Amino acid sequence: MKQQVILVDRKNRKVGVEEKIKAHKEGKLHRAFSIFIFNSSGELLIQQRAKTKYHSGGLWSNSVCGHPKQNETYQQAVHRRLKEEMGFDCKLKKLFCFIYNTGLQNNLIENEYDCVFIGKFDGRPKPNRNEIMDYKWISVKELKRNVIKNPKKYTIWLKLILNRIKSPQN
Repeated sequence: MKQQVILVDRKNRKVGVEEKIKAHKEGKLHRAFSIFIFNSSGELLIQQRAKTKYHSGGLWSNSVCGHPKQNETYQQAVHRRLKEEMGFDCKLKKLFCFIYNTGLQNNLIENEYDCVFIGKFDGRPKPNRNEIMDYKWISVKELKRNVIKNPKKYTIWLKLILNRIKSPQN
């Protein structure tokens, strides 16, 4: 069965479901989430998306992102996806939600009601190689410098969220 996303209105009320690729081709507003994991040193875990991803392949992004499944809460979805992509789980707290709409390569459109979650983890991730090419821990300050210097190496949603995120140590 093809993956589906939950279509929502601008207040995050469910209005339907749609096949994920079709929603991205037609730019339909749908639920998403972005997870930012920090370690005790205040470094952020970022990942380089697998080149085989349907969009933004090979770009660096936040720790984990995804879409809730139908009949799945955000809390269920973020923990499921964290385990699927990074091979661990930890306590997560929702920080905020926002809507963004932007064009991507392959004539796809990101139109997402994105809820941002933060967590803390000091272990070693076990990344799913079908999802992630590489990962690293980096200070938010260094990441912001790198994004300014090499913006094309990073996903659009990471760049949009980064200025609203602070290390738990700050």
